[in-house]
Amino acid sequence: MDTRTGLPVVGMIGGGQLARMTHQAAIALGQSLRVLANDVDESAALVATDVQLGSHTDLDALRTFAKSCDVVTFDHEHVPGEHIRALVAAGHKVFPGADALQYAQDKHLMRRKLSELGAPVPRWAPIASAAELVEFGLPAVVKTARGGYDGRGVFVVNDVEEIIDLLASGAELIVEEKVELRRELAVQVARSPYGQVAVYPVVETVQRDGICVEVLAPAPDLPEDVAVGAQELAIRLANELGVVGLLAVELFETPSGLVVNELAMRPHNSGHWTIEGARTSQFEQHLRAVLDYPMGDTSLAAPVVVMANVLGGPDGGLSIDERLHHLMAAEPGVKVHLYGKQTRPGRKIGHVTALGDDLADCRARAARAGHWLTYGKAPEA
Repeated sequence: MDTRTGLPVVGMIGGGQLARMTHQAAIALGQSLRVLANDVDESAALVATDVQLGSHTDLDALRTFAKSCDVVTFDHEHVPGEHIRALVAAGHKVFPGADALQYAQDKHLMRRKLSELGAPVPRWAPIASAAELVEFGLPAVVKTARGGYDGRGVFVVNDVEEIIDLLASGAELIVEEKVELRRELAVQVARSPYGQVAVYPVVETVQRDGICVEVLAPAPDLPEDVAVGAQELAIRLANELGVVGLLAVELFETPSGLVVNELAMRPHNSGHWTIEGARTSQFEQHLRAVLDYPMGDTSLAAPVVVMANVLGGPDGGLSIDERLHHLMAAEPGVKVHLYGKQTRPGRKIGHVTALGDDLADCRARAARAGHWLTYGKAPEA
């Protein structure tokens, strides 16, 4: 407990942009957010006043960190499960727990558990050889069981020769059918230790080269029964898996219905729109959940919300400050979030959000704003 405020101290392991935006939400709630970061130059470490340097794989660093926190949570899913269990055994509150988080850390475990629960998933199997891949059938999608994100560790395979080296590496792999994809959707739900849940509207996520570049809220032209079904599925999975905090369920919309693609147990890129676009942001909601506070209102703040990720562009050109000047003059209604990251091509360095009544207009405004920040110039007509 923070003796100055009388409020609990939340510790977040990981110093990336999710911790940075959680810190911003914590300020309004009067909370003290403590951050465990690898480096002083990480996104959250640049703005948070209470930062401990240390690795998420160092149990001693985790123990020291947890001692000063009332509850510990994460901005990524890479903390070893045995370390989480050691913290819990020592009497610390850690959310989500290792028994839940394992299903976001390991795609093999996730697919097996979802199949056991009867959740809709693509046809899949574990594989360890070229023969098993051929027997499963091509084309297919091969994934490394652990460690992949933003398209890393995911391979669309048309011929076995394309991944011979991967098969020989000894990495644990699964294979999934290549589904007929109409679009990608996502839904987020928060769950507290008490068991209260709050679910957000279903959104459409637009991917390019394995990276989410745009989120449309609510998902346009999605039948109400499908949207409600996706929300009910997210709530069921949060309860069945024992998640505490945010759960993001990434979905594929196919001709035969929705199937689960991935799970994330933390604030998620598909929910950044909620900062301005929902009555309660995903970051505040995550804090409410892990602290066992009542959940906030998840309704939209406008009929249409569009979030566009800002990726690093080519070297040279206008400085980031000059780009901001031009963006703000051209799109005064668009909200900007920069993460304090060094720019490099393709890296997520921020996002922009546009709210309004018209989807095409919001998409255009968000795209123009993102283009200014990435390239330092207006998009070509």
